[in-house]
Amino acid sequence: MYLFRILKIALASLAVLCAAGSADAQEPFKRGLEQISFIPKGQWITGVSVNYSQSSQDKYQFLIVENINGDTYSFKVSPMLMYCFKDNLAAGGKFSYTRSRTRLNSASVILDTETSYDADHLYAITSNYYGTAVFRNYISLGSGMRFGMFNEVQLELGGGQSKITNGTGEDFTGTFERNFSMNIGLTPGMVMFLNNYSAIEVNIGVLGFGYTDTKSTTDRIYVAHRKSRHANFKINLFSVSFGCVFYL
Repeated sequence: MYLFRILKIALASLAVLCAAGSADAQEPFKRGLEQISFIPKGQWITGVSVNYSQSSQDKYQFLIVENINGDTYSFKVSPMLMYCFKDNLAAGGKFSYTRSRTRLNSASVILDTETSYDADHLYAITSNYYGTAVFRNYISLGSGMRFGMFNEVQLELGGGQSKITNGTGEDFTGTFERNFSMNIGLTPGMVMFLNNYSAIEVNIGVLGFGYTDTKSTTDRIYVAHRKSRHANFKINLFSVSFGCVFYL
């Protein structure tokens, strides 16, 4: 009889604990993170970035390459337009055009006192076009409206052409290439507002997948195809970019 009473009390206590746990499970868990309307609905986001670099070498030496004579330049322009369709959420697109040229008049590759190679009259020029669909999610830092973060998802499609030539006269040879590329990337960044309408942004690529298909024709006779795929799962310091953006 005494054992039966103890068992009855234990069962009753277990039922009370289960009921209390069920009641707690019905309450939603909240982290207490406050999110304000950092970029309000209906705002247009636009901007453009321009990059240009140029260099020339005259009897320049780098490691085993000596007597480098030539010049190079690269140019890139990328306008952007997005619309904030919901507080802190924006979607839009980017367009990019890149052009680069390298001209090497002469250079020598010296491995040791008895082994060396000479190269001259190398010329390469490349032009590419890219269209990118963009989706952004903004996150405010605290309750202030000057600093914030964003996470950007990109889908990029593009293509272009390049020309590579070597030699002169009867030794002249050239290759013409056409390429198509597709890239998917995840790009987090930070934004700092200078006033109500302009801001400075910095972003860096973290995660990305890429595919490139290239067709090359050498001396209008030999045709070759090249396909490449790559994946990036780390911070790429070479993809850091800065820009000035206007919020209208």
